[in-house]
Amino acid sequence: MPETVAGTQFTVLDAVEVVDDERVADFYRYPDDLARCWVRGNMITSVDGGATADGKSGALGGDGDRALFGLMREAADVIVVGASTVRVENYSGVQLGPAARSARQQRGQAEVPPIAVLTRGGRLDHDAKLFHRTEVRPLILTSADAARSTRDRLGGLAEVIDASGADPDSVDAARALTLLAERGLLRVLTEGGPGILGMFTGADLLDELCLTLAPVLVGGDAKRIVTGPGQVHTPMTRSHVLADGQGYLYTRYVRGN
Repeated sequence: MPETVAGTQFTVLDAVEVVDDERVADFYRYPDDLARCWVRGNMITSVDGGATADGKSGALGGDGDRALFGLMREAADVIVVGASTVRVENYSGVQLGPAARSARQQRGQAEVPPIAVLTRGGRLDHDAKLFHRTEVRPLILTSADAARSTRDRLGGLAEVIDASGADPDSVDAARALTLLAERGLLRVLTEGGPGILGMFTGADLLDELCLTLAPVLVGGDAKRIVTGPGQVHTPMTRSHVLADGQGYLYTRYVRGN
């Protein structure tokens, strides 16, 4: 037997228990007593590493993935996405039912979390669902150079915020988190796309990644879940792996200590 196999203890992951809704929610709770933003990424990938099918991540999802997508939104203070994801996935505001709203109120959260869009140029369509199918004005975190023109174009449809750091032509991830923290939005959920996840990963600001593995092959030139020039080597600890009858795997990895 090769030494690399002989020296590693492998475990067969198989169904050992069926978990109810409350237990599943426990798997995705944010840490208690947060004093800073905790950034959770939620992404999906095919088994051959594609982040999209037919250009959209939603085309990879199944019933379980959509259920966890909603559960994670219910737990978050704010959902962070990039402008390209808003356009491609045709984003609207978060829609929650009475039970979820009541649970959020009991936890001291707003009934509905806002969508925060990270966009260097602020080029978002005035008529997009994001601005008209929502109960909460979205936050547009853009560059200093684009902030004024974005405010003029969107008017009262959104709160436009300068999230630049040293470079007035770009959005700084750390500055964006500081601005969210100042609003009490500490439980951050980012749904991508790959460029936004790459921004947080490259700046070493991603605290955890919830990754769904879809049992499909997509081939082609689909992007991976992270893109961008920033490179890190951040150890992550597996928190859990869930499975469903459709063959999906739902993993959660948390930044190592």
